[in-house]
Amino acid sequence: MSEPTRTTTPIDSDLTPESVQKFDVHIPESEIDDLRARLASARLPETETVFRPSPDPRRWDQGVPLTDLIDLVDYWRTDYSWRTFENRLNEIGQFRTEIDGLGIHFLHRTSSRPNATPLVLTHGWPGSIAEYVDIVDELAEPTDPDVPAFHCVVPSLPGFGFSDRPSATGWSTDRIAEAWVTLMRRLGYDRFAAFGGDWGGVITTILGGRFPEHLIGIHTTYAPGIPGASLEDLMDDERAWALDAEDFWTHRAAYAHQQATRPQTIGYALVDSPVGQLAWILDKFAEWTDTRDSPFEKISRDRLLDNVSLYWLMRTGASSARIYFESHDSLDPDLRVDVPTAITMYPCDIERYPRALSQHRYRRIVRWQAAPKGGHFPSLEAPHEFLADLRAGLTAILTPCRT
Repeated sequence: MSEPTRTTTPIDSDLTPESVQKFDVHIPESEIDDLRARLASARLPETETVFRPSPDPRRWDQGVPLTDLIDLVDYWRTDYSWRTFENRLNEIGQFRTEIDGLGIHFLHRTSSRPNATPLVLTHGWPGSIAEYVDIVDELAEPTDPDVPAFHCVVPSLPGFGFSDRPSATGWSTDRIAEAWVTLMRRLGYDRFAAFGGDWGGVITTILGGRFPEHLIGIHTTYAPGIPGASLEDLMDDERAWALDAEDFWTHRAAYAHQQATRPQTIGYALVDSPVGQLAWILDKFAEWTDTRDSPFEKISRDRLLDNVSLYWLMRTGASSARIYFESHDSLDPDLRVDVPTAITMYPCDIERYPRALSQHRYRRIVRWQAAPKGGHFPSLEAPHEFLADLRAGLTAILTPCRT
């Protein structure tokens, strides 16, 4: 089976390994037709045995409810438009460059302001660059002249989206962080700010800890403390946060253990079946969002399908899972972050850490916020509130640099 078509045009006159190439995507119509045909002929299991009428979050106790999946599969096949998302990516500005032998794809939305700050925004799993397409314009060209502007760089992780799929082991989060420094310097940004959640939060933490000479500061929604830290002196609500994070990894993280130990095995199902890929991702969007019954209370079906379609059309079910094999539970316990740091904890995220624990690792917290609402995908769940919080965090990071 042929690979989807991708077009790259050099913006440098040379084609050296360090060249940056303009990238436009146009998935062949045959790939869209194949997706629709597979959706039409999908074989589905019987309904779950814990059926409850909506609204009720317990409807998802055995995973994605059959009726919800059928509705979404039908919408994906008949009404969803990949071309709309494809055109949006091309409009923002896409590029590719080779780093350490691997092609890295990224969005680059520059600002017209001469004092704009370079900012790299890193996604995680089961997210993608789709998490940031609705906010980069306002970050680059804010309507309020008194708020800071940013040159936004949004890379696709190795094995995700339009980045290459590694053919050998070794692309750990540490190596990705190092690649991001190379990428930003290649774009002319020797010093920059960084934001991320999920794996993006791990990579952002590593950037701040290992490359302080290049980092103005970081903002993260993932801020683990030091392993083995005592919970004795925590307030009751703080201890509850820490214990919930522990419970998540003990009882609700089977997906992570599967991808950390057997990414190739699950990859066959995800790359062969669009319904399988959809259900694998939808399950997490449902469990990890701040909703009562369905993720579509907060996230549009189109944006979630943009994300899932990117996984499906680029056949990254296995390659994206391998980040768990490379880096699961591998954040250096001795890593300390001394650059200015903003931290936001969302109430329905899968891991929340109280400041009393986070500050053992992040030793220069300039803003710590417990958001009133939101989950693991805040830029999609509440984009306006997320943008305001991100701005506040980045402003706090930048303030020491401008005094």
